[in-house]
Amino acid sequence: MAPFPFALNALIGPIGAALVYLAIGFAFGYVLEIAGFGSSPKLAAQFYFRDLTVLKVMFTGIVVAMLLIFGASALSLLDLNLIWVNPTYLWPGLLGGLIMGVGFILGGLCPGTSLVALSTLKVDGLFYVLGALFGIFLFGETVDSFGVFWNSSYLGRLMLPEWLGLPTGVVALIVVLMALFMFWGGEQLERIVGGVDLKRAPKLRYAGAGLLVLGGVALVALGQPTTAEKWSKVAAKMAPQLSGRQVYIEPGELLHTLHDHELKLVMLDVRDEADYNLFHLADARHVPQAQIDSLIDELHEEPANTVIVLMSNDEAAATGAWKVLAAESVRNVYVLEGGVNAWLDVFAVGDGRIQAIEPGGEDELRYAFSLALGGAFPASDPDPHAYELEYTPKIKLEMRRGPTGKGCG
Repeated sequence: MAPFPFALNALIGPIGAALVYLAIGFAFGYVLEIAGFGSSPKLAAQFYFRDLTVLKVMFTGIVVAMLLIFGASALSLLDLNLIWVNPTYLWPGLLGGLIMGVGFILGGLCPGTSLVALSTLKVDGLFYVLGALFGIFLFGETVDSFGVFWNSSYLGRLMLPEWLGLPTGVVALIVVLMALFMFWGGEQLERIVGGVDLKRAPKLRYAGAGLLVLGGVALVALGQPTTAEKWSKVAAKMAPQLSGRQVYIEPGELLHTLHDHELKLVMLDVRDEADYNLFHLADARHVPQAQIDSLIDELHEEPANTVIVLMSNDEAAATGAWKVLAAESVRNVYVLEGGVNAWLDVFAVGDGRIQAIEPGGEDELRYAFSLALGGAFPASDPDPHAYELEYTPKIKLEMRRGPTGKGCG
C-alpha cells in the first residue's frame, strides 16, 4: 500500500471529495461551538487567566495531531514530504502573530471562531468577520508598499527537529511534556484567579495525559524512516522506471529543455569538485552525490513546472542520487543519459581543448581538458539552432499538490 496522503479526487471523485471536506468543516465548527468557542467572553477569559479552556483544547489538538502524524510516518503509513508545511518568514510571522494576538484580546475571537459565532448569529461575530474581510482587502491593496519586509527572513520549511538538531521523537516527547506542564499551570491559574474547583474536573484527563506521554515515548523508540528504508518501500514501484530507461533523457532533450521557457530547469551535477571545475554545463549546480539529501526541502518548494536533471560523468552517481530524491518523493527528476560524457560526445566535436581518452574506471570522464574552464566551454551552452537532434521525449510533468487549506489563525 502506498503511503498517505492520497488524492481524494482520484478515489471518490470531486463531488465525493467536496462532501468529505464539507463534513470535516461541519464537524470542526460543531465541536468549536459545543466547546463554547463561539462565545467571545469565554475566549477572552483566557487572557485574564480565569478560563484556560482554549489553551487546553487547542494545544491538545496540536499535540494529538503531532503524535498521529509522526507516528504514521514512523510506521511508513504517511509520507511527511507530501505534507504541506507553511514556509517560515520569521519577522513577518512574529509581527503577524502580534497583530492577531492583539486583535484576539480586543475582539475576543480569532478568524476561525468568529465564523462559528457568525453561524449562530452573534452580532460580535458578524462585525469580527466584516473586520477580517476589510483587513484582507486592505492588506491586498497595500502589500506592495512593504513587500521587502513581507518576504524577508525566509527560512523555508522549518520544523522543530531540524531547528533544534534533535531526533523527531525526542522533540515530540518534549512538546508533550511541555503541553502537560502548561495544562497543569493553566489549571492552577484557573483555581487561583477564576475560583475553579479542580476536584470537580474529570479524572479521565489523567489517563489522557498518560496516553500522550506513552505516544511520545513510542516515537522516541520508533524513530523516523531513513532514506534507505524509504527507498526499500518504493523500490518495487520506482525501479522499473530505471530498468525501463523512462527517467534517462538524451542530450538532445536536455538541450531543448534548456530553452523551453515554460519549464524551470534545475540541473544538479553530482560529480566531484575536480571534474566539475574541469567542465560542466552552464547553470548546472554542483552538489556531490553524498550531499543530495540536503536539497530535499528546497526541491520540494520549487514551482510545479520544475524539471530536475541529475548528471554525473556516466550514469552511476546520478542514478544513486535519483534514488534518494525518488525515495523522498521529489517529483519530475530525470538523469542525463550517458552523463557528461555523452553530452561531450555530441557537443564537444571540434573543440581542440577537449580530447577523448580511455576512461580509467566506472563513471569517470572520457575526456581530457587542456584548460579547466568549467562552464566557459562552448559545449557548456551550445546553440540549439546549430543542432538538429532526434530523441525520444521522456519528460512528463507530474504536478505536485500545494496547500489546500489553512488553519484557524
